Amino acid sequence: MRNPFHAAALALLLAACGAPPARSPATLPQPAAAAAPSGTTYRIDAAHSELRLLVYRSGVMAALGHDHVIINRALEGWVNPVGSPAGAAFFLSLPASGFVVDEAAARAQEGADFSEEVGEDARAGTLHNMLSPAVLDAQSHSSITVQSVSIEPAAGAGQATVRISVAGHESSLSVPFTVDTSADRLHVQAAFTLRQTDLGLTPFAALLGALRVEDQMRIKLDLVAVRD
Repeated sequence: MRNPFHAAALALLLAACGAPPARSPATLPQPAAAAAPSGTTYRIDAAHSELRLLVYRSGVMAALGHDHVIINRALEGWVNPVGSPAGAAFFLSLPASGFVVDEAAARAQEGADFSEEVGEDARAGTLHNMLSPAVLDAQSHSSITVQSVSIEPAAGAGQATVRISVAGHESSLSVPFTVDTSADRLHVQAAFTLRQTDLGLTPFAALLGALRVEDQMRIKLDLVAVRD
C-alpha cells in the first residue's frame, strides 16, 4: 500500500463498487433474434469482431475512480447487402454477460486516459455494477440487440438508423460507418459518442454523486462478416 491516502481512497472505491439501487421495471420483454433474410447473407465472424466502450469518470472525487475500456467479443448476427445499398439490412446480438472490463492490452491501445493500472477488485466491481438490475439488468435481459431500420449509403461509408434494445428499453439512433467490401467478406467500422441516457440507462454514481460515470461514452464497433 503506497500511503495513507491510498488506503482511504481504496475504502471509498470499495464503497463505490457496492450494488447501485434498483431502477423501475423494464419496459420491454427480452427481444427475439431477427431471422436472416433469404439471399446472399454474411454472418458475423465473432473471432474478428468486437464492440468497445470507452467510459469516463466524473464528479468532484473523480480522481478516486477510473476511466474504463469495456469490450464484448461474443457478437452474433448477419448482414444482408443484397440489392441496392439503401436496401441492405443487418442484425446484431450480444450477451450482456459477455462484457470484459479493463483488459491491460485494451487499455494500452486507448492511450493516456487509460494508462493507469486497474486492479482485479476494481474490474470485478465495475462489471458487477454494469450487470446489476440498475444498469443492464443482465439476469432479466440477457441480450442486447441492434437492428437496422434504414441505411443511407455513400462511397465506402454511410449512415445507418438502428433500433437498439438494452435492458428492456428500445431506442433509435443514427450511426455513421465505413465499410470495406470483398466478394466473401465485409469489414464494417463505426466510432461515435453516445449518451447512456439515450439508451434508457442511468449512469452509475456513488458518494452522493461525487464519484460518477459520465453520461457520454465513446463507442467503437469493429465488425467482420463472412459470406454464408
